[in-house]
Amino acid sequence: MSASPAKQDGGKLVLYAALVANMGIAIAKFVAAGITGSSAMLTEGFHSVVDSGNQLLLLYGQKRAARPADALHPLGYGRELYFWSFVVAILIFAVGAGFSVYEGVLHILDPEPVRDPTVNYGVLAVSLALEGSSWFVARREFAAVKGDQGWWEAVRRSKDPPTFIVLFEDSAAIIGLLVAGIGVTASTVTGDGRWDGAASILIGVVLGVVAIVLARESKDLLIGERADPVLIAAVRTAVDGRAEVLGVVKVVTVHLAPEVVFLGMDVDFVDSVPVGRVEAMIAEVEADLRRDWPVLAAIYIKPVGQAPVGHPLPATG
Repeated sequence: MSASPAKQDGGKLVLYAALVANMGIAIAKFVAAGITGSSAMLTEGFHSVVDSGNQLLLLYGQKRAARPADALHPLGYGRELYFWSFVVAILIFAVGAGFSVYEGVLHILDPEPVRDPTVNYGVLAVSLALEGSSWFVARREFAAVKGDQGWWEAVRRSKDPPTFIVLFEDSAAIIGLLVAGIGVTASTVTGDGRWDGAASILIGVVLGVVAIVLARESKDLLIGERADPVLIAAVRTAVDGRAEVLGVVKVVTVHLAPEVVFLGMDVDFVDSVPVGRVEAMIAEVEADLRRDWPVLAAIYIKPVGQAPVGHPLPATG
């Protein structure tokens, strides 16, 4: 009940690339903040620390989600990845965005001039290079799985949070670095350290927006999203086309992990088919579905009669 090895490796590559980049960037930013007294650089340093922690949590979530099913969790632990993805979104909002805004407000109330902008510019340039390389890896991996979908549509329909979380984090980090550079420049040119504080607040706002988007997407996966409508239609057609089936009354699907789907079906079989044959047919249908769609890890088929006229059963979901 886990993702394919190729996709697992791709997801881990994205996380490891982001982790290495953020750890190196965090150290450089803190050194620069200590030398120059820049509020924006200090904020960016904590931003990188939070991002590093997030990557560790996502790697932990992937490991926990890969555990096999047991008596306590008969459908596996796949959703644990969605839980840790939600935790990451909350941390971005509470720690990353919250600290950025707090530090910015303090710097506006008690501004401190930037002492040596050259150090800041050097660190920002190195950070942009490292963040850019991590962003490129995340973008490449996400582009490989999004297919013909648009970027935003692919994020909305994705069932693998780490790939788009890292992409969003890196995008926010690059925007934050550019804002920090503008803040340092404005403070240096005008001699007013409040510009540096304003940059910190703006970085916090960017992180807050990203966190809200990620939390919403992770929340939808955590409470249970249906499978791709194309998959649902294909499964319905495959079962509905059997000679012994009068019709598929209802289909229910829920993603338990990025590549693990629960499938429940109410199927109306031909009345003349003996009960024993119906049981054998259900086993055959389940075997065929698992063969054609390995993502269907748990399948439950219930024989039912059609709903009476005027009392339709719930719609497909």
